[in-house]
Amino acid sequence: MTRLKVEEMLDAYPAALGGVDRDKLIACVEECVPCAQVCTACADACLSEEMVEELAKCVRSDLDCADICSATAAVLSRHTEYDANVTRALLTACATACKACGDECAHHQHDHCRVCAESCRSCQEACEALLAGLG
Repeated sequence: MTRLKVEEMLDAYPAALGGVDRDKLIACVEECVPCAQVCTACADACLSEEMVEELAKCVRSDLDCADICSATAAVLSRHTEYDANVTRALLTACATACKACGDECAHHQHDHCRVCAESCRSCQEACEALLAGLG
């Protein structure tokens, strides 16, 4: 998802953002969507490796992270009846899942795990930055 599309949708939204830092919100959505895709692809790549049994934890971590990143992007994209408590909980869960997945992928020498770990770190940082801005 490109910044222009995320930004364009925010500009088109008829209500205020409710005190959320616009740039941090855009950055977080922009990190969550590709992180979900990368984690899904990493899980699939792990299943194609010869030592797939050794990658079971990685696959589970990838799939958990992908689901949580997708949910986070979806909730952040909705502003009707904005609930900071739900957003905080989701951002915390997303940052936690990204850290766990990034740490797990960092234990493996596969290129797909390296790419996934990098994406997870970026998403974790974006979630933490938005979370810090919520107050």
